[in-house]
Amino acid sequence: MIVIDGIHKHFSGFRAVDGAHMKIETGSITGLIGPNGAGKTTLFNVIAGVLKPTNGQVIMDGENITGLPPHKLFQKGLVRTFQIAHEFSSLTCRENLMMVPTQQLGETLWNTWFGRKRIANQERALAAKADKVLEFLTVEHLSNEKAGQISGGQKKLLELGRTMMVDAKIVFLDEVGAGVNRTLLNVIGDTILRLNQELEYTFVVIEHDMDFVSRICDPVICMAEGKVLAEGTLSEIKANEQVIEAYLGTGLKNKVGNGC
Repeated sequence: MIVIDGIHKHFSGFRAVDGAHMKIETGSITGLIGPNGAGKTTLFNVIAGVLKPTNGQVIMDGENITGLPPHKLFQKGLVRTFQIAHEFSSLTCRENLMMVPTQQLGETLWNTWFGRKRIANQERALAAKADKVLEFLTVEHLSNEKAGQISGGQKKLLELGRTMMVDAKIVFLDEVGAGVNRTLLNVIGDTILRLNQELEYTFVVIEHDMDFVSRICDPVICMAEGKVLAEGTLSEIKANEQVIEAYLGTGLKNKVGNGC
């Protein structure tokens, strides 16, 4: 689905991404790991149109999407989440989901004057879809809760729900487990697997929790210093001496197995 072809992103001489190459297969859950500063989030930002690359290109389903703005990529089904969840804190969880679809009838002045019935019908349909999404996420009890009042892990689930409101093709998750307790992280993992298996979502996941990566990701790609070092199963990545040295330093191989 996605081909990353020689992506560079430089900031005043600093090479945050330095010639990255990778392929994301349709229907996969690809894990992207590496030490802090490896260029993972910068690469996500380039793919998602937040940053324009210095060089290289991003291909999606055979189309060159390099440099397209995020809203255009959103319309093509490419969605990303952030390390810190972005919610409308004063709106309910249901209302947050209803906000997601673009080009809603109520966004035009003409329809607010002459299309009120159509707007009301559309809003009922969106509310019904939002309720189904919340039920899928097993958080229907939060439907009328203000999004700003729910836990960090529940906000991460809500972000997954947003992707379901637009039937995303590929979702880039940036540290979905950050600050989330183990119980809720398991729920998030279950949800990602269900979205992948039942709704055929493709995922790319930046994550430092190796237990979480081991559970849901195959393949796993390791980056360091802006480059891709290795790709394979997590077991193969753990056994790669180049990865071990770049990720943790020589002589710390046992820590990879312990989830560091």
